[in-house]
Amino acid sequence: MFDLCSIGNALVDIIISTDDAFLRANSITKGAMVLVGDDRSAALYERAGAAIEMSSGGSAANTMAGFSSLGGTGAFLGKVGRDRFGAIFTHDLRAQDIDFATKPSPDLPSGRCLIFVTPDAQRSMNTTLGAAAEFGPDDVEASVVQNAEITYLEGYLFDKPKAQQAFLYATRLAREAGRKRALTLSDVFCVSRHRKAFLELIAGEIDILFANENEIRELYETQDLQAALHAARAHADIAIVTRGAQGAIIAAGTNTYEVPAYPVAEIVDTTGAGDLFAAGFLYGLTHGKSLPACGHIGAIAAAEVISHFGPRPQKKLRDLISKSADSGSSP
Repeated sequence: MFDLCSIGNALVDIIISTDDAFLRANSITKGAMVLVGDDRSAALYERAGAAIEMSSGGSAANTMAGFSSLGGTGAFLGKVGRDRFGAIFTHDLRAQDIDFATKPSPDLPSGRCLIFVTPDAQRSMNTTLGAAAEFGPDDVEASVVQNAEITYLEGYLFDKPKAQQAFLYATRLAREAGRKRALTLSDVFCVSRHRKAFLELIAGEIDILFANENEIRELYETQDLQAALHAARAHADIAIVTRGAQGAIIAAGTNTYEVPAYPVAEIVDTTGAGDLFAAGFLYGLTHGKSLPACGHIGAIAAAEVISHFGPRPQKKLRDLISKSADSGSSP
């Protein structure tokens, strides 16, 4: 029924252009995702400038948007509230032909993420989870997971015990149905908070692991990237490590593939780069492409999203892939 099912935080992204002085003045950790309460979120929003963009967001939802733009069929599982932000989130996903039918919370507000983008294109995120954090096993639609070729889990959602239980339930449903299971580590602070639980989940239930260099080093407690990749090979069938301008490394069994970054005229905002790389990679994987070709599609998708503000593609990714093939660099 679906190529991909993603499970993650259902958030509305509020993107704000700012500078390092604002970050320092407001004690915002540059380049990281930090969980904040409603009062802190409201105060930061009031002090900041006008939002550049407001749209449905969250890492796994961004991946689904990219996946749909490539032509893949998918579903998203995540929790919103019965409010204006929940309506924005739901409308945005369904407008992109992404199945989204998780029941909203009757009591909690929808989650939102303030994304402060500085001139160097770094994004610093302050997230209020709201209803998103209450996602649990009862919110996992068994039929969706069982009928998706790959179920993709967002590490950001891992903070609450209910969400961890939901991950285990979903991965076991997928395994029993003969489907693949993927996880993105999401953020180095998520890894440091939950290293042991992540390692147990990856070793027992994950086929495909996504991480950046800092995240995978933190997971395996080493500064040696090759040592971290060696450890990851023992846990996952495929491990993908994104490296920004240096591209990505794919480790699968005894094979290693290096994927160059796709050229970008100007890097405007790195928000969503990893999410869109995962979208491209998973699209390739669900459509019979080789692992290097999957990486190439991911690199094209990531290049598109960092060329403008916002974590969602503004051009039809399927068309960009076709143009790449026409020019001789076929994925």
